Amino acid sequence: MSILEKISEQVIVGSVKTVKEYTETAVAQGLDVSLILNDGLIAGMNVVGARFKINEMYVPEVLMAARAMHTGLAVIKPLIASSGLKEKGVIAIGTVKGDMHDIGKNLVIMMLEGAGYKVIDLGVDVPIEKFLRVVEDQRPQVIGISALLTTTMPQMKETVKRLQAYGNRIRIVVGGAPITAKFAQEIGADGYAADAASAVEKVSALIR
Repeated sequence: MSILEKISEQVIVGSVKTVKEYTETAVAQGLDVSLILNDGLIAGMNVVGARFKINEMYVPEVLMAARAMHTGLAVIKPLIASSGLKEKGVIAIGTVKGDMHDIGKNLVIMMLEGAGYKVIDLGVDVPIEKFLRVVEDQRPQVIGISALLTTTMPQMKETVKRLQAYGNRIRIVVGGAPITAKFAQEIGADGYAADAASAVEKVSALIR
């Protein structure tokens, strides 16, 4: 088994210590940073995402895997800047105003980062103005909007409406317990994600 396969395997099982050790070994061996990232760390998280989607892995295991992946990422981060390696894209994500839920949002963020995207976490109880400001300041390709309460669904609708004023500059993906594909279509969102793994797939498709 190659060192990259070992990194991937240990990400899947969520071993923080071993991922760090193997990633440091890969760096010491002079492996290209893009290989360590894509064929080691991200490859492992891709497996995690696929297993999570079919209920072969659950939230605690995904969180462990994401923690292990971030440990490896911390090892190679100084090398990424010097290598000129770019993220796949920039995503901004937040929970709408009036809603304080963040577990689902945080899981989506971990999965997106595990897939190689730069994610801007806007937090919870996010006013429309904050979504608009991140579009102006950070120019993300995709905005993710979460709502976990039926009472905040109208706020999601209004947020999407205001963001649409920017035309084709951004794509909007929505999700959350009360949200459906039908509702997403009705409010004009570009995509709907039922879970974290689906969110990564949808974002990837929109950016492609």
